[in-house]
Amino acid sequence: MEIYRKRFWVFVVPALVLYAVVILLPFFMGLFDSFTAWRGTYYFDSGTGGRAASLWKSLVGFANYRAAFYDERFVRSIWYTVRYTVLAVISINAASLALALLVNKIARAAGIFRTAFFLPNMLGGLALGFIWQFIFQIIFTDLLFGPNGFLHLEFLRYMTQDSVKALFALMLLSTWQTAGYMMIIYIAGLNNIPRDLYEAASIDGASPWLTFRKITVPMLMPSFTVVFFMTLANSFKLLDQNVALTDGEFNTRMLAMQILRTVKDTTPPDYGKAQAQAVIFFIMIAVITLSQVAFTKKRELEA
Repeated sequence: MEIYRKRFWVFVVPALVLYAVVILLPFFMGLFDSFTAWRGTYYFDSGTGGRAASLWKSLVGFANYRAAFYDERFVRSIWYTVRYTVLAVISINAASLALALLVNKIARAAGIFRTAFFLPNMLGGLALGFIWQFIFQIIFTDLLFGPNGFLHLEFLRYMTQDSVKALFALMLLSTWQTAGYMMIIYIAGLNNIPRDLYEAASIDGASPWLTFRKITVPMLMPSFTVVFFMTLANSFKLLDQNVALTDGEFNTRMLAMQILRTVKDTTPPDYGKAQAQAVIFFIMIAVITLSQVAFTKKRELEA
């Protein structure tokens, strides 16, 4: 055992150093910069109106945080992201659970179906965004649902040119990309449910819906915890798909894009304000996801 303890630190220390340099150090540097008048290449001194003679003279306290909440685009992006997250979490979980139940019932070629449903997750966010942009702008708008199309449905046209329609466009894109990945987690949870429970329910004459509600759902709570956590975090952090699909036009900026574009919306680029928005973003995700995990963990214990 002694030799394993010595080797343990040999492997762990490099990983800890890498984590500290790549994650912790930039995080605390960014946290500090959120309290300064940082302009990207220099620190601004509000007293002299030029470059700060020292780093401490660029400190502005909570001014960047106040400016963030007074920024109409930032506040609008928060609510837009929340609305999208609610839709995406519901649709992704419903689709992935349905796929898991379907694949779990297939006796032959189940691996082929799992692979087919999982493949969209292998595509990058930008590539998916451009693919679905073509689908919404050409196939939906002109070919399928236009005046001369298969079925004239105006609400399915120009999906990327309206803030409300774009919510559903992003939801469809994310569901198509992510449902197969989350399906694997649900399949693992379904395989861990003892078959005896279903046999006993069948003998007692329980209906399929009652079996699903009383056995499958409670026993899947660990999987729900993981999937809800991942879908919540990923929905709030969505960036590439938003850039490729709408580029933030028509008031469709989500939080990640808003932070990215803040430095372009300000002259000179206000990196301090953008960093304050990033800290607010981090706190929001941490609070929401940790609250969700605590809630679902409690339901696991009750189940």
